Amino acid sequence: MANKLYVGNLNFDTTDQQLEEAFSQYGEVVSAVVIRDRDTDRSRGFGFVEFSQEEDAQKAKEAMNGTDLDGRMLKVDDAREPRSRGGGRSGGFNSRSRF
Repeated sequence: MANKLYVGNLNFDTTDQQLEEAFSQYGEVVSAVVIRDRDTDRSRGFGFVEFSQEEDAQKAKEAMNGTDLDGRMLKVDDAREPRSRGGGRSGGFNSRSRF
């Protein structure tokens, strides 16, 4: 997973293509995705860039962290495994609850 980077503090108007172009100068980009809200389709202000080579990802992380892209200072770090959200019913109701 070391060849996948988290990119935070993105401008809400930055596209997948612009993200890929900004990072492609450091190596072969496999994918570049700006994460969008599923209801509004508006950018959530962060994304992920995956490189084919780990060394290229590390070069990009060092070079791009703190730089300006579309008027925003990027925060670039290694991507982490997604956290489990658990399963089952969500909050509030308990079978012992009284009405």
